[in-house]
Amino acid sequence: MTTTLPADPEAVFTYGAPQLKFGNGASDEIGFDLGQYGVRRVLVVTDPGVAATGIPQRIAEQIGGYGIDARIFDGVHVEPTDESLMAAIEYARGTGPWDAFVAVGGGSSIDTAKAINLLVTNPGDLMDYINVPVGKGTAPVNQLKPLIAVPTTTGTGAESTTICVLDVLSLKVKTGISHARLRPALAVIDPDLTLTQPAGVTASAGMDILCHAVESYTARWYTGNERKRPEQRVPYCGSNPISDMWSEKAMRLLATSFRGAVRHGDDAAARSEMALAATFAGMGFGNAGVHIPHANAYPIAGRVRDFHPKDYPDAEPMVPHGMSVSLTAPEAFRFTFEASPERHVRAAELLAPGKDRPADLAEFLPSVLIELMRDIDIPNGIGAVGYGTGDIDGLVEGTMKQQRLLATSPRPVTEDDAAGILTRSIELW
Repeated sequence: MTTTLPADPEAVFTYGAPQLKFGNGASDEIGFDLGQYGVRRVLVVTDPGVAATGIPQRIAEQIGGYGIDARIFDGVHVEPTDESLMAAIEYARGTGPWDAFVAVGGGSSIDTAKAINLLVTNPGDLMDYINVPVGKGTAPVNQLKPLIAVPTTTGTGAESTTICVLDVLSLKVKTGISHARLRPALAVIDPDLTLTQPAGVTASAGMDILCHAVESYTARWYTGNERKRPEQRVPYCGSNPISDMWSEKAMRLLATSFRGAVRHGDDAAARSEMALAATFAGMGFGNAGVHIPHANAYPIAGRVRDFHPKDYPDAEPMVPHGMSVSLTAPEAFRFTFEASPERHVRAAELLAPGKDRPADLAEFLPSVLIELMRDIDIPNGIGAVGYGTGDIDGLVEGTMKQQRLLATSPRPVTEDDAAGILTRSIELW
């Protein structure tokens, strides 16, 4: 993909993934799965909305049927913050010890369980582990407990990844913790659990799947990085032959199932394909990495003032993660097109098979994304969620703090570049 290699180019890429159990009814076997780890006391981590469905209680009861004491923590904050994570961590510390954790819910529940697992097994506090430059980026010194991730939404891919995402409230920035030890031991994907996911949540979460797949597919090719020593290797190594395979398959599934899953929530086949797409995309980006749309998404979500998205709890303003990622994606991919035109064209063809190529190939992928976003009722750019030209400097500042992500971009990103992408994303169509 890159035309100019570093003086000492990387020659090694890495790949990691959890064990996977996929299929209708897979969540009925978690008690058996936990038994294979020899655990006796388990904390089930979920949020109030998912708890209200009864799913976590059902899972805890069937875990109990295997002689395992399963307790439920249902205080997860949708779009976790440093404060909400510390509250969950303190709860787990005060009620432990725990032999394992089971996360039931969306990315918020899974990421909260990752943070709990990290901080009950390792010394220090959140800021010690949050990525540089926001935190210290310290690596855990101890092994973590087994974590089983059971997603009830189709989007984040958190069940496959080494990443925990959170808002640092005092800095008004969304950031993350990233280390291989955070990856769940087992991902249990049961499409039956997603059938009640509302249309607005399906649309936002689905755009997260799409951006995971396209960003990892267009990320800097792994040999475009400087060669690293073994101790320097991070989960995000750049696009590579194995991540390509997962990303391409995810895009093919989205092409046939995304609109149907939003419009017809009871379409079991579409739901199953979306769940599989989320998992495949997670296995791709969890190793290759994501870049500009995700880097922009963190300040877009972190600096929200008064936007209340459709089909989400309206207790407080929020821009859901998948939505915030999508709002600058068309402009971001216009910017990165010149780094790998063939990749951008191929992504558009996978997402919209049969669509004619435009005369200007740089417009192909952005036009496919905008058409999809209009069809599934994603807001028309960052202006529609409350941002204007006066907010650009603050958003750029937040974007440039995401160097872990921007390092994966196929083109270097300056402050002026970020400002241009964000400004052009105020209104997309």
